[in-house]
Amino acid sequence: MASRQFSEQTVAAEGAGRVLLAVDIGGSFTDAVLMAGGKMHTTKVLTTPAQPELGVMQGAREVLDQAGLRMRDVALFILGTTLATNALIERKGARTALLTTEGFRDVVEIGQENRYAQYDIFLEKPVPLVPRDLRFGVPERMDVHGRALLPLDEDAVRRTAGLLREAGIESVAISFLHSYVNPAHEARAAAILAEALPHAWITMSADVCPEVREYERTSTACANAYVQPVVARSLRELERLMREAGLGCPIYLMTSGGSLTSLEMGARQPVKLVESGPAGGAILGRQVAEQCGERHVLSYDMGGTTAKICFIDDYTPQLSRSFEFGRMYRFLKGSGLPIRIPVIEMVEIGAGGGSMARIDALGRVQVGPDSATSNPGPACFGRGGTRSTVTDANCMLGLLDPARFAAGKVALAPDAARDAIARDVAGPLGMSPEMGALAISEIVAENMAGAARVHGIELGKDIERYTMIAFGGAAPLHAAQMASKLGIDRVIVPVAASVGSAVGFLWAPVAYQALRSFYQAAESLDLDAVNLILAGMREEAGAAVRAAAPKGSRLETQCVAYMRYRGQGHEILVALPAARLSAALAARLPKLFEREYRKLYDRVIPGLAVEILTWTVTVSTRRAPAGGDARRPATARRPEPRARRPVFDVEQARAVDIPAYDRLDLAEADRIEGPALIVEDQTTTVVPAGFTARVDARHYLVLDRRGPARTQRGQA
Repeated sequence: MASRQFSEQTVAAEGAGRVLLAVDIGGSFTDAVLMAGGKMHTTKVLTTPAQPELGVMQGAREVLDQAGLRMRDVALFILGTTLATNALIERKGARTALLTTEGFRDVVEIGQENRYAQYDIFLEKPVPLVPRDLRFGVPERMDVHGRALLPLDEDAVRRTAGLLREAGIESVAISFLHSYVNPAHEARAAAILAEALPHAWITMSADVCPEVREYERTSTACANAYVQPVVARSLRELERLMREAGLGCPIYLMTSGGSLTSLEMGARQPVKLVESGPAGGAILGRQVAEQCGERHVLSYDMGGTTAKICFIDDYTPQLSRSFEFGRMYRFLKGSGLPIRIPVIEMVEIGAGGGSMARIDALGRVQVGPDSATSNPGPACFGRGGTRSTVTDANCMLGLLDPARFAAGKVALAPDAARDAIARDVAGPLGMSPEMGALAISEIVAENMAGAARVHGIELGKDIERYTMIAFGGAAPLHAAQMASKLGIDRVIVPVAASVGSAVGFLWAPVAYQALRSFYQAAESLDLDAVNLILAGMREEAGAAVRAAAPKGSRLETQCVAYMRYRGQGHEILVALPAARLSAALAARLPKLFEREYRKLYDRVIPGLAVEILTWTVTVSTRRAPAGGDARRPATARRPEPRARRPVFDVEQARAVDIPAYDRLDLAEADRIEGPALIVEDQTTTVVPAGFTARVDARHYLVLDRRGPARTQRGQA
């Protein structure tokens, strides 16, 4: 892959002038990005599912070879991994047990006692990660204030340890009632188990999720315990290989909340890595939005296995404190198992280049969520895959250049794609393979657009106001098609879009969020007790960040209170102007809450008391704003295409030659009228009829929809 000029201002200030390496392990491809000497080097290699660290090493070596550097030259290495996600979704984690308060072992089965599909008599609830015969209760009890009502029965813990040893348990989750207030019983039980089971991994719920609501807290602890042996072993093996290759800098991991953490913290709390790759994409979307002055953007990340969609307003991704995995119904909240972690709010669906197509019992074309991944891959990869996929459809439609796909590492076999689509889709419907390929393309685009619509409605977003930022190996192929379905008028495809999430890693701050549930009524707040807790969290978060951040980094602190009206079941986030409460600030808390409540619901409830349930303190390295480009625009020109390529045209029902441009040939202010293809080694941007593409000052591709439907790009 040819290197690209890259402005050092776009990476974190701490990284300027250094050699920076980022790797993102995806379901199909592992992406690597190297920043060195003002140039960016990128590569994509097939993911090695059995040993993901081998794909990481291959990608790292390739980009280092491009730059003429060695591993010892790397000053910053950041990894995003799907290890935790895949272990949870595929149920390939460790043999895990749960130790909880006697009488509460079924909390993970009971859940919230609600029905996510009210009238579905065949409703299936998600299956807990820990089966009932491996869930154990021991006598102990804390009250809501952290006072011990019943001492921990240590002998019962020791007897349980013997049962765990006989059952061949690898990992144990401990979740006692109200341990978020006082974790003493959990800590003592963990010490007893560690002595009796020295080779077992132990997770305390008070460490990974010190919050109220025992179902979510216990579910999070079980998820962490379930994936910890798998993730920790792989991370340690990767560290060993990287050190042997000469890496001398620390290894950072991308978290689900869009920040960086140390490898040690990632191995201890791997549940916080479940959305690490997609979070990097959201960070990229934020940076591109800031650079381009687009205050409302929809980041669209489509890779080989999934598509991820995130709303970003005023250069801030939508944030959440919860996440669900393994949903029984694809878009239905409550049908999965909850995890309480800081996470960037996005919707993720099984719609990627490897998503497999089929005809269901009703004769409808279905695409995904099952994927061919990298092994064996789509039929056109020629690696043993026989099922038709989205990549096969794009290959048949003429959108992929067989000589340049994946920088020439995968020799595409169009005939294999044709055969697979004819057998799986076109044949059963009595249509040509080309029309079958078009059906696959349209269905996967509609699936993604439908997910974006639902997500937008849930968040109260007017999606037509947004600009789409497309990245990932498959997104530029479908971005304009999807934008048309959503009524979006502008699409931006940044440089190195195919490895966008890995690029986003390099813009993420080192950060740590400390959290505690500590109930307080706003009108009678215990100021000394709250400040004592906030001080402890500042110290905890600051120590974690200082241990991982580059020396001399400037740190900033943010404090948040989760508040609600008395009697309500859920809280809203209220940012506090200081991480220590004065009497004056404590008196202002109800007003701060009402301001945020009115933003969300356009009203307040007069005369109702306000309460605080949870407090968070986040310490992070300071992020330099990206800033816009103030240069005068260059004179527009119309470049000459490198070639003409046959692409299937639905209106004419045949292949039609359209111009194909090499992205590296394009210069600032070049304009291209659709239909056209803009080709690069790792992806292709499709510019349909009705769209115009131009190259901006950063060499980003900006696709604008022409005609009366085109709206003004107001900055409101």
